[in-house]
Amino acid sequence: MILSAADPAAIRAAADAIRAGSLIGLPTETVYGLGADADNAAAVAQVFATKGRPADHPLIVHVSDHDGGASGVAHFAAAVPDFARNLMAAFWPGALTLILPRRPGIGTAAAGGQDSIGLRCPAHPAAQAVLHALRATGDAAAPAQPVVWGIAAPSANRFGRVSPTTAAHVQDELGTDLLVLDGGPCNLGIESTIIDCTRGAPVLLRPGTLAREQIERTCGCRVLSKEERNNEILRGLTAPKASGTLESHYAPAARVRLMDAPALQAAVDMLGSVMLPGGSQATASIAIYARTPLQKVPLAVLLRRMPDDAQATAHQLFAVLRALDATGVKLIWVETPPESPEWEGVRDRLQRAAA
Repeated sequence: MILSAADPAAIRAAADAIRAGSLIGLPTETVYGLGADADNAAAVAQVFATKGRPADHPLIVHVSDHDGGASGVAHFAAAVPDFARNLMAAFWPGALTLILPRRPGIGTAAAGGQDSIGLRCPAHPAAQAVLHALRATGDAAAPAQPVVWGIAAPSANRFGRVSPTTAAHVQDELGTDLLVLDGGPCNLGIESTIIDCTRGAPVLLRPGTLAREQIERTCGCRVLSKEERNNEILRGLTAPKASGTLESHYAPAARVRLMDAPALQAAVDMLGSVMLPGGSQATASIAIYARTPLQKVPLAVLLRRMPDDAQATAHQLFAVLRALDATGVKLIWVETPPESPEWEGVRDRLQRAAA
């Protein structure tokens, strides 16, 4: 069931569903989430079961922008280092998740049993409308209701598959029984940047649309790289698990292969010489997503132009992968994104999709 997020009655219905222990499809500026009360272990268990997600793979908890997210963070987190507070002040509401030490007994299921928890304050008005409704405790005309401090909401898709960026994507994948708020296509299109704040210095666990330079400037210190993080693990410092950081993730049913422009052109040239009996070209099962203009692409190949801009590519990436996958192709050839910093989030998603 898809309801317009512009309708106040739909916002109330979504908040009521969360309070009742049910799940909802929640629009955010990154991707659509599958939401549940983060403090309701039974509801969180439904999220894991619906997605087919391992119960030890933690969920990101979304908090209200009331007081800048401070009270929501205080409910879930045992401590907040100064650099994390700086990041909250600079980028919340927004596409940044902070991994913080978790308060004992709070959000255990949503955290996958870890001692840390991922928190984010989303910028989407519909997500905030639901979170604000859940913070309300009632008035003289209505009975008092308990405060819901956060919504645990991983992407609203089957585990490991392509994240949804429209309400229709959610319904197509999870069915019509789920209440889905339609807040329109997601503005950013890929998931949030994740920064681990539990080890004394910021560690980038998952890139997103925020530039590393922005984060470092705000923190006032260097953000550790994945390689440095791995070295820490080898020295016995355990890294927390985080959403969307498995080697293989964000994958359509079709096989994704990354190639640079010369390799992609060479592959296209080889396709042109392959013929099926009767003269038709053996290319109907291949799609291409590329920035560089390609020569002599067979007509049966599905060709989609990748924008030259990283932000524009991020906005459409998952929708394009879903659309190409829906055609029934077996292979999706993608031109490898540039190595420049602004493409880091897109590169990460495509590398995992191709793993």
